[in-house]
Amino acid sequence: MSGDGSPTITTDGAGLKVTIVAGRWHETITDGLIAGARRVLAASGAEVSELRIPGSFELPVVCKAVLEGGADAVVALGVIIRGGTPHFEYVSAAATDGLTRVALDTGKPVGFGLLTLDDEQQGLDRAGLAGSKEDKGAEAAEAALSTAAIIRSLRS
Repeated sequence: MSGDGSPTITTDGAGLKVTIVAGRWHETITDGLIAGARRVLAASGAEVSELRIPGSFELPVVCKAVLEGGADAVVALGVIIRGGTPHFEYVSAAATDGLTRVALDTGKPVGFGLLTLDDEQQGLDRAGLAGSKEDKGAEAAEAALSTAAIIRSLRS
């Protein structure tokens, strides 16, 4: 399981503005990811907002707009399930590369919660739902918060 060995991260998010940006595809999995991210962000004391967008391909442009609009971090959540065409590879690569570019261009963290899956069951196993083995929404929120706090300390 890819979550084996993951760190325990607890971050004080007081004073940080974090936005969850989530695609609408594969609603059950995405809603699980959002719930995990919400739980972590609420416990941290961060100021949280949410945006639902059409899909994973749109994550980079919306995350960039959110960060340029004043958010300290974003949690990017999406689900892409492999099909029978190359569409999976194109969307996965574009979204992943775009989110990396957004983080580097803005100098602000993007919590990476984009699941690229071979089948729906892999998503259900990672969505933080009852019976899931992992909670990738929570992990993405923890990473975004922790990184934002580190960046804030470096700039103060």
